[in-house]
Amino acid sequence: MTVDEELNVLETQLRRLKIEYEVYFSNPTKRPPTDIEWKVLSLLRKFSDGARLNFSQRFRYNEMAQRYAIYSDLWRKKCRIREEGGRRSQEMEQRRVYGLAHGDTESSEEVLDAQEQLGRLTIQCSDPELERDEVEKLYQALTQAKQKSGEAGGGSFDSFQTFVRKKTEQIRKQYGCPTVEYTVETQNGQVRLKAKAKV
Repeated sequence: MTVDEELNVLETQLRRLKIEYEVYFSNPTKRPPTDIEWKVLSLLRKFSDGARLNFSQRFRYNEMAQRYAIYSDLWRKKCRIREEGGRRSQEMEQRRVYGLAHGDTESSEEVLDAQEQLGRLTIQCSDPELERDEVEKLYQALTQAKQKSGEAGGGSFDSFQTFVRKKTEQIRKQYGCPTVEYTVETQNGQVRLKAKAKV
């Protein structure tokens, strides 16, 4: 297997791990996906010295390693909350805003609170077809923000997903970036959906 093929496997396993953790946190009887996480960690360690990688491969590896580190930190916090249970877990659920805390350093609880107060929501997306749950959260947040501001709602979720897919492809192609960051903001009573390349 070539390096590029192994990096493809790593990317697939990382995406699958993210989905499995989301299932785990939504299902109290589910076991954590430790087997998939072990595979991801094994591949990350394999290429950690960067000796076998060319420039573009190293860039791609670093992006995935950074993404895993961010996800891992978030999962660790969620696991702690899940284990503690009780009042704190319920309060966190009440404070959570759709789609926040995925794929960015802004996933800390403190920044989440600050973003909620500012009326902002940010997610990152690399493949809208495989990250349908993220796109749905973005759609829900945008719709909810428009309702609060008294603006007319958008179209259906399917049309929104098509828009996000085309926009993501366009920005990734234009800037050569692996991920696109989408932000829902409410400024001066007007709701805006912003998209930018995330390197």
